[in-house]
Amino acid sequence: MLSEQDLALIHALQLRPRASWEVLGSALGVDPVTVARRWSRLARRGEAWVLGSPGPRLFEHICVAFVEIECAVGSATAVSRALSSHAHALTLERPAGSHDLLATVAARDLFAMSEFTLDHLPAIPGVTAVRTRIATHMFTEGGSWRIAALDPGQRARLAPPADESPAGRGPLDVSPDDRAVLRRLAVDGRASYQALAAGLDTSAATVKRRIDRLVRLGLITFRCDFSRPLGGWPVAVTFWARVPPADLPEVGHALVRYPETRNCAAVSGPYNLVLEASLHSLNDVLRFETQLATMHPTLEIVDRAVMLRQDKLLGHLLDPHGRSLGVVPADLWSAPGSPTAEHRRPLP
Repeated sequence: MLSEQDLALIHALQLRPRASWEVLGSALGVDPVTVARRWSRLARRGEAWVLGSPGPRLFEHICVAFVEIECAVGSATAVSRALSSHAHALTLERPAGSHDLLATVAARDLFAMSEFTLDHLPAIPGVTAVRTRIATHMFTEGGSWRIAALDPGQRARLAPPADESPAGRGPLDVSPDDRAVLRRLAVDGRASYQALAAGLDTSAATVKRRIDRLVRLGLITFRCDFSRPLGGWPVAVTFWARVPPADLPEVGHALVRYPETRNCAAVSGPYNLVLEASLHSLNDVLRFETQLATMHPTLEIVDRAVMLRQDKLLGHLLDPHGRSLGVVPADLWSAPGSPTAEHRRPLP
């Protein structure tokens, strides 16, 4: 299990994923060398990682779907392994319920999504049925989820600098050079400008300028993830619900304020809301569902699925304990169905 010190560092990096060791050490009350050494150990073991992921404004322009996949008997593992090599399959989970796999898929537009879900996904050996629920609005996504390991004073010391302005407006063009930066940040979100520049055969100043623009426009954000079973959140559950359309915006924005909420989106299909939560125990599933029903009378939960295992989390390939084994960088602009080169994590 991760220690309290580990969780404090993870929370700090959730708030400031690319902060210097000096800033993180000051907030945590330890010297920078100790912080760097502690993070190196976590990252080397695959117990925690920082990555660049799609930003809030990008979610307004791409197509995201929650895809339920049924497999032939005994083939779910092979299907998950085959699907994990695709850059568009961001997250893969194995639910206890009516389907074998739940995939979170993202593509540059609806046409690319249809190509992936109608043509490529059903052609994977072992897939017998595919049901696609298109996200019509993302109320929140996993990068906004926070653990509660720091006190208010520590959180205040990690507040973003005043000169870090929120996402602005501007052209949403993502060039091939931008994509190259994004792929590398998906592997290591704390990579220095110098290291990125060396791999891209350009200057550190150019890389910094490119990243600053992507962040400013809300096209990329940085997040810190970790092995949730080892960190005390072994239970992931997905709720499917119906909400009267007129109430959906209010309910959706209220649900994102719960500390358990990891993802929340309006979706197409027979139910119009999906909520993904991280919980401490199976007993919390009923408690949380009861709380939702009590606080939101117009919310009707029609199905729920506890995840038996997460095979992939926003590009990171996971072992049964939730540790990162490697990365398949997301590339929403690549041709649907094209396998992506995998970056394996060296064994400790």
